[in-house]
Amino acid sequence: MFKLGVLLSFLAKPALACKLALILSMDVSTSIDAGEFAYQRDGLADALLDTEIMNVLSRDRVALMVVQWSGANDQVAVIPWRRMHSQGDVQAFSNWVRSMPREFVNSKTAVGSAISFSIAQFNDVADCERKVIDVSGDGASNSGANTSSQSRRAARLGVEINGIAIDIVGVAITEYYRRFVITPDGFVLTSTGFSDYPETIRAKLLRELVLPGS
Repeated sequence: MFKLGVLLSFLAKPALACKLALILSMDVSTSIDAGEFAYQRDGLADALLDTEIMNVLSRDRVALMVVQWSGANDQVAVIPWRRMHSQGDVQAFSNWVRSMPREFVNSKTAVGSAISFSIAQFNDVADCERKVIDVSGDGASNSGANTSSQSRRAARLGVEINGIAIDIVGVAITEYYRRFVITPDGFVLTSTGFSDYPETIRAKLLRELVLPGS
């Protein structure tokens, strides 16, 4: 009788919810050389190992995916959805990021198509409370679906889009992301070149995970 009561008590407890599904979407178009790809890849891998980020990812059962994108028909989920149930899961995901190959070279920049591709991936994580796409890149769209139209579609579907604009000189890419890429509830951070990308993506993840809406 005691064992049955314990079992019923366990079954009555609500399942731990996935509070966030986050797609980390990375530009690998022609303007990104091998060193710049490595900055993006390793910067993300390092940021995931930040103690505060690891704690929140595992506490909130965050679902993570990495997408690489380039031209109109060049998008792939390099790392499919993985749920972070423990710090060990986060460590494994970080290792996977650090070892992932580049999927596309010598291709155009299709930000809108990358957003469209990413929106479709959320069908597999419908139980997650928030759905966010991170778009990281160093150029405006020159191919594929209309960027602002896809951003508006994401907003209508309840998907938030944030961005990291890699601006080597000036803030032209930051302004492009602000005007055409992010959703009304999103934000854009500027990486002034690839060397400070690791710190920028850490700040972006903390803002999304710890202080959403700030």
